[in-house]
Amino acid sequence: MTTVTTLRWTIADSWTMTRRELAHWGRQPVTVIVTLLFPVLVLVMFGYLFGGAMAAPGGYREFLLPGMLVLAMAFGIETTFTGVATDIARGSTDRFRSLPMTAGAPLVGRAVADLLSSVGGLAVLAGCGLLMGWRWHHGAGAALAAFGLLVLLRFALLWIGVYLGLVAAGPESVAALQILVWPLGFLSNVFVSPGTMPGWLGAIADANPLSATATAVRELFGNPGWHSGSWFDDHALLSALVWPVAGIAVFLPLSVRRYRRLSR
Repeated sequence: MTTVTTLRWTIADSWTMTRRELAHWGRQPVTVIVTLLFPVLVLVMFGYLFGGAMAAPGGYREFLLPGMLVLAMAFGIETTFTGVATDIARGSTDRFRSLPMTAGAPLVGRAVADLLSSVGGLAVLAGCGLLMGWRWHHGAGAALAAFGLLVLLRFALLWIGVYLGLVAAGPESVAALQILVWPLGFLSNVFVSPGTMPGWLGAIADANPLSATATAVRELFGNPGWHSGSWFDDHALLSALVWPVAGIAVFLPLSVRRYRRLSR
């Protein structure tokens, strides 16, 4: 089989698995709606309920929205984890592996479907932010670059979710993942400046990959932000590229290798 033929079948099989995931979501509209609206709920809660007590240069909602876009990408890891772990628990993965399809197509299909879902979530959350008065100020090109960084972060976290789903004991293990994801999300500059935290805690928040992306997209959008003067803060755009690329380079091949070794 030639390389071109192999690539063609890989794309075809992966798209088939992507359509499978999209079909499942079409039969579960309530789950999809809840997934899309939960970040909006958090945005409204912090923007209106707590925003009056938060001070930020240029306005707290302008500061908050880019951080919430980043946090929405982080929360998506739970959906990916649960989907992969559920397929394994139900025996679907074993059936896929027995079919004459390209190895890894179920993983790619899951990745593409979850990425499409995340793009939809970004659109909904950004639309809500626009209704609340948020704007980007550096033109369409910079805004597209900011959204590109958000999608890159989601793609990296997606493969971490895939790998954890492959090694987990079952979908119920998502509770353990939430214990890690929520502190990671809040221990960042998404809601407040790391400078308001104790020194050692602020240093951890500055080094958080979510903080790097949040700072970078704020700069690209032209939204306000605090600057701590740390290396990570001064090189936010570089960090926002390096962290996700490193995550993809590590966890994508690990996921494929783990998938091939299932049930051995």
